[in-house]
Amino acid sequence: MDLREKLTANNFVVTVELDPPKTLNLDKILREVNCDNFRKAVDAVNVTDCPLAKLRMSPIALSHIIQEKIGLEAIFHITCRDRNLLGLQAELLGASALGVRNILALTGDPPEVGDYIMATGVYDVDSIGLVKMVNRLNNGHEFGEHELKDKTDFFIGVAVNPTAQDLTKEIKRFEEKVSAGANFIQTQPIYDIGLLERFLKLTAHINIPKIIGIMPLKSYKMVEYLNNNLPGIFVPSGVKERMRGMDVEEGIKISREHISEIRKFKEAAGIHIFPLRDMDLVCRLFD
Repeated sequence: MDLREKLTANNFVVTVELDPPKTLNLDKILREVNCDNFRKAVDAVNVTDCPLAKLRMSPIALSHIIQEKIGLEAIFHITCRDRNLLGLQAELLGASALGVRNILALTGDPPEVGDYIMATGVYDVDSIGLVKMVNRLNNGHEFGEHELKDKTDFFIGVAVNPTAQDLTKEIKRFEEKVSAGANFIQTQPIYDIGLLERFLKLTAHINIPKIIGIMPLKSYKMVEYLNNNLPGIFVPSGVKERMRGMDVEEGIKISREHISEIRKFKEAAGIHIFPLRDMDLVCRLFD
């Protein structure tokens, strides 16, 4: 079964975030995702689109290579930052022709946070507009009024943050993304199961698969960085104190406990792991 079929069948899935390299040599990445233990645990890899506005290989190209050479399903990210309405649709048609049909539609980090502060952020649409665009292509129409000869068949994912500071606004955008045509969500990392439970109750009326984010902590310093620099991610005091003086092994233990709790929620369709470019961490998490 592919990812869409697994989620339709209520199978609990595991997806993993993967950053493309800033190089043409893919040997390391292909070796990591083709590891037996990795393949046993993971249903699909998310291939990011120049995250934090830093140069990386095309996520569509790498997704296609992973699917063709490894046989592992990919979810490619596409942002509104770098392409206008014409460019976005051209990329999507190309991805469909290459058989890369799982997508995560994102607005995208602004250029000024990355290495090319002189670059122009396009943003003809935001993530909601992008979902509408993909949905129109799935129904045989351009974003404008013209009809296409063919229909695409994208399985459309979107990002949602269950611990957003303004949760009411976040859920409203979630509802708008689903109305625009989103098929599943992947959340930002969760460290507070109570906040996740509240989010799942508040969004019980939104009946699409919800894949919950897990990012194993590596150090106490990492906890402080997350709490001080990423306002959308909340690490509660109990977890913070457990990491004091500890290393990644404690972080893995905490993540395993969280995964066990997440599996108890019938609304949770799976987990999405942020390994921070350490693919071995995924295997250790499920060892």
